[in-house]
Amino acid sequence: QVQLVESGGGLVQTGGSLRLSCAASGTTFSIGAMGWYRQTPGKQRELVATITRSGSPNYADSVKGRFTISRDNAKNTVYLQMNSLKPEDTAAYYCNVARNGALYWGQGTQVTVSS
Repeated sequence: QVQLVESGGGLVQTGGSLRLSCAASGTTFSIGAMGWYRQTPGKQRELVATITRSGSPNYADSVKGRFTISRDNAKNTVYLQMNSLKPEDTAAYYCNVARNGALYWGQGTQVTVSS
């Protein structure tokens, strides 16, 4: 089993920045891709960004050029640097990790961008 704990969410003004972190613990060897998703009430969870174990990132079009995903394999941690935040980025952000064909999710951290 893998446990994920997210941190770094909060309230920020339009144009501001936040950095999310997600630390994995438990059975962490062979962790593969890691990623961030977000969800607003009444909508499906959507991809924000993913990163392979070797460090190749993938971004949703809506965040390209503003968000940067990175990871530290030694710490089993994935980060999401969010710059130039917009009100439409307001959502609960969830960390996701793949390991041996299974997907694990964190509990979510709220990001609120005020206009």
